[in-house]
Amino acid sequence: MGDRAKTPAGAAGRAPTADRPSDIRNVVLVGHSGSGKTTLVEALAQTAGALNRAGRVEDGGTVSDHDEIERRRHRSVQLSIVPVGWDGRKINLIDTPGYADFVGELRAGLRAADAALFVVSAAQEADAVAASTRALWEECAAVGMPRAVVVTHLDTARTGFAELTGVCAGLFGRDDPDAVLPLHLPVYGPEGADGHAPATGLISLLSERILDYSTGARREEPPDESRREPIAEARARLIEGIIAESEDETLMDRYLGGEPIAPETLVEDLEKAVARGAFHPVLTAAPAADGGTQGLGTVELLDLITRGFPSPLEHGPHAVTTPDGQPRPPVVCDPEGPLVAEVLKTATDPYVGRISLVRVFSGTLRPDETVHVSGHGLADRTGPAPDPGERDLHEADDRIGGLTSPFGKQQRPVAHCVAGDLACVARLGHAETGDTVSAKADPLLMEPWTLPEPLLPLAVRAHGKADEDRLSQGLARLVAEDPALRLEQNPDTRQTVLWCLGEAHQDVALERLRERHGVRVDAVPYEVALRETFGGAASGKGRHVKQSGGHGQYAVCEIDVEPLPPGSGVEFVDEVVGGAVPRPFVTSVEKGVRAQAARGIATGHPLVDVRVTLRDGKAHSVDSSDAAFQTAGALALREAAAGVPVHLLEPVDEIGVLVPDEYVGPVMSDLSGRRGRVVGTDPAGPGRTLVRAEVPETEIVRYAVDLRSVSHGTGRFDRAYARHEPMPPHLAEKIRQRA
Repeated sequence: MGDRAKTPAGAAGRAPTADRPSDIRNVVLVGHSGSGKTTLVEALAQTAGALNRAGRVEDGGTVSDHDEIERRRHRSVQLSIVPVGWDGRKINLIDTPGYADFVGELRAGLRAADAALFVVSAAQEADAVAASTRALWEECAAVGMPRAVVVTHLDTARTGFAELTGVCAGLFGRDDPDAVLPLHLPVYGPEGADGHAPATGLISLLSERILDYSTGARREEPPDESRREPIAEARARLIEGIIAESEDETLMDRYLGGEPIAPETLVEDLEKAVARGAFHPVLTAAPAADGGTQGLGTVELLDLITRGFPSPLEHGPHAVTTPDGQPRPPVVCDPEGPLVAEVLKTATDPYVGRISLVRVFSGTLRPDETVHVSGHGLADRTGPAPDPGERDLHEADDRIGGLTSPFGKQQRPVAHCVAGDLACVARLGHAETGDTVSAKADPLLMEPWTLPEPLLPLAVRAHGKADEDRLSQGLARLVAEDPALRLEQNPDTRQTVLWCLGEAHQDVALERLRERHGVRVDAVPYEVALRETFGGAASGKGRHVKQSGGHGQYAVCEIDVEPLPPGSGVEFVDEVVGGAVPRPFVTSVEKGVRAQAARGIATGHPLVDVRVTLRDGKAHSVDSSDAAFQTAGALALREAAAGVPVHLLEPVDEIGVLVPDEYVGPVMSDLSGRRGRVVGTDPAGPGRTLVRAEVPETEIVRYAVDLRSVSHGTGRFDRAYARHEPMPPHLAEKIRQRA
């Protein structure tokens, strides 16, 4: 594979097109931050003729020129699409962020793609590669994505190619290490002044030819005798790995019997195994040398994509329902089928307005047609974390604006988008990320992909009056663009909270809010919803008597208060006899008691888990009123609280921490230091353990960040409210002093 001379399909500056799903390859690039994904995309685009030698699109911009924020941060924070043509095929290269805070963009890329290039940098130490890539590989495996591994940065390698390939085989091929094997071996040139020897060519193990890239254009030549022994050993292992995945069960016996296997047969079996996801070849790639047009290994990589990766036709059928939940036959990739497309991403352009990136799974999308938009979806991220099955459905008819093919900063018009392809739709005003676009006459709905729950809170308030007027709309647009965010208006603390995936996610959200939507906000300390309760039984008398001419105010009530079990709330009981408090004013006393309980009595946090019993009182035939008895009820509750200890309650969460086995000890020790109680550990697959614990919420406000440090980026957790419990006295006293 990859030993034929290639010429680019299509010219720079024009969007490659495809009218048949069989001519489309959707490939997502996945890898840890700094692995070189964007540089690899540029190298592939240059080899395919979509970029000039300066690495720029012919009509302006660069491949990575799609977000001012990420350029300043020198890392990708959103996915981008780069379509190129090669060997008569259209390849949509989908570049995704490698940083864990932007896993929402990664999952959108996985939804858009049919195969993945897993990019690993040799510039990292082997241990760092293992820690940063395992979770990403599992993301791909979870959706059954066929994968190939691409090694970058061989010119500044800290880990040798053979060692790195072994690390990948151990991580990614746990069940079968021979399913992760190199197709080529690098050839190194002389060492430079920095002590590193750059890779100048490749040895193809199947053709036993040297592919020399030292001049910037690929040349083939036979290997010299000194290289034949290492080639023979690696080639034999590769052939055995390919044959082991062959659908021809006689092939292994023939090979072991000494029968030579034709290279064409091996290539065909290799391509089938890659497409099935049963074999993960390892390749290497690098940008072109100065003045060159073809980067190291880019021709071979483009060949693998077009010949070894599946087309959208090989993607299994997708389940759909009607918007009201009635099942419908699964849709398949057919340009003549019913229209079913999905919004993968939404963005706002200052000149065009809302732009929606969609993948068409069935049918053909055309400009100016009226479609039905429905979703239940990813952008419904306000309030407490909802149950996916309880999200409200939203739907509307909308009109397709122009269709374009994205490339860097450019949007290049296209006439239509067939099943299996990707395109941007302008002014699809009702669509949100995760929504389904279908025919107006036959509305359909796809179940959206899942996203991790954002667990790092960011409390914000408007910076000024002008920002306050725009805050609500700006936040709504922000969460519509980024479904990994969740917006909460906390009724207990009255804070506006953006729930994010990490600190970098927080920073990017604030920058986008300011620069895209013109809203400045200030970050304020996040407040945990504490509670108060009585530490024992008490009584109180509320007397509200005022006379200032005309009608006065007269109300007297006597109450008993006793604590109740956790979760009981506030219970009000009327035990007045003889009409001492007229019936209408009993309700007034209850209103006053409940209002005071909601405001708190010691630290300003709501009072819960008490029974308030109205025992007696007095009323005046003229001066008593609803307002007077509400005030008396509040006064009685405050007087009762003055005679007993008032306990401060803090929320306790049940959390489950999923980590590799080697980090179980550090995680449990860390949880204990947070006043947590570990309640159990459970095996969670090969090499993984789920640690279950109960931890006060005040101790895990930043746990999304801290867990990454403890587990070297390999752990993740979920949390759910369990109950409120008394806070330790020394901590409660600090809060009382601040109140």
